[in-house]
Amino acid sequence: MTRSPQIMNPVIPDSRQTPRSAESLDRIDRKILFELQRNATIPIAQLAERVGLSQTPCWKRVQKLEQTGVILGRVALVDPSKIGLGLMVFVEVAAMDHSPAWRDRFAEVVSSLPEVVDVFRMAGEVDYLLRVVVEDMGRYDAFYKHLTSEIGLKSVTSKFTMETIKTTTAFPINTSDR
Repeated sequence: MTRSPQIMNPVIPDSRQTPRSAESLDRIDRKILFELQRNATIPIAQLAERVGLSQTPCWKRVQKLEQTGVILGRVALVDPSKIGLGLMVFVEVAAMDHSPAWRDRFAEVVSSLPEVVDVFRMAGEVDYLLRVVVEDMGRYDAFYKHLTSEIGLKSVTSKFTMETIKTTTAFPINTSDR
């Protein structure tokens, strides 16, 4: 049984920006986020009812959450197996170099590869963790060869998923306090 993997929004916040803190979100904002994470197409009337507001104030709060970058975007979640993407691979990368130029080039390379759906810079034994989704082993091999030809890497370790037990795009949001 394979479910849809988490689809990351293509809008990545700039880490230099000051993020809106969780403390600045009141209980109603958190309820709105809770509901929208589960169904971003919920009609505003239904959303307003669920969070205890009338429609106009609810809509204004949603707009403010979007404008302040709390809501990064709205997407359709697609089952990868239904579109022929049957292989998910977690790829551990050890960097050849730790210079700013290498990091920039690495980010450029992995950002240009549509098979890469998530990239994380890590602490520990590996420098980066990529989540890659492809059709099959042959396509992964082609991806691997392309990646390693584009940038020097110290090591690459591939871990192939056998089954997805749980996947979600919804963050745990406390809707009961304050």
